[in-house]
Amino acid sequence: MEKKELVYEGKAKKIFYTDHENYYWVEYKDDATAFNGEKRGTIVGKGELNNRISSIFFTLLAEQGIENHFVKLLSPTEQLVRKVRIIPIEVVIRNLAAGSLAKRLGLEEGTPLRHPVIEFYYKDDELGDPMINSSHISVLQLATQEQLEEMKTISLRVNQILTRYLEKREVLLVDFKLEYGITPDAKLLLADEISPDTCRFWDANSKEKLDKDRFRRDLGNVEEAYQEILKRLGGEVHV
Repeated sequence: MEKKELVYEGKAKKIFYTDHENYYWVEYKDDATAFNGEKRGTIVGKGELNNRISSIFFTLLAEQGIENHFVKLLSPTEQLVRKVRIIPIEVVIRNLAAGSLAKRLGLEEGTPLRHPVIEFYYKDDELGDPMINSSHISVLQLATQEQLEEMKTISLRVNQILTRYLEKREVLLVDFKLEYGITPDAKLLLADEISPDTCRFWDANSKEKLDKDRFRRDLGNVEEAYQEILKRLGGEVHV
């Protein structure tokens, strides 16, 4: 497989064409952003860590019957994925109150929720990725009702799989963001990444944060937190 010209560069990744029309070449970056790009920095080794962490999660999910875009690792910071058109909706699943949910509902951070909460956000940097509902999605024609229901069903299943998997590794899955894409043959696939950039991971015993909140809140030891997640997943840290 050969890397071709750049298709798109986002906050955390670069996407390239390949010499095969149905695949993209993804390169993970060390750049870090928060608060819709208002805070910027670098997390040393983040590109490699997120690339490898995402590959572990996507492989696990595929083994459990959740189809996704991941194909294989190409290098420490690169992976091959199936070509999809990303649906501009972020699906957020929350198991414990944290972040914006805790503020909006006046809940103490860490409060267990009676059941997983599903939220949708419109992927639009200029608008600040606002929270939306199914009516907004219909009006904006971001996804069909069938696609939205499928995204909800898959997301809840992903939550079950990852929660159980991480419990055995003494990690709490507080909340996380998923994205989906449509293949050229109109199939819905889980896409993007699953990493400490897109999930809140807490140590099950100490409740220590092991994710990008350490960067957002200037808690320090950001690189070490990402490394700890890879170790808990059985990966070896090389950065």
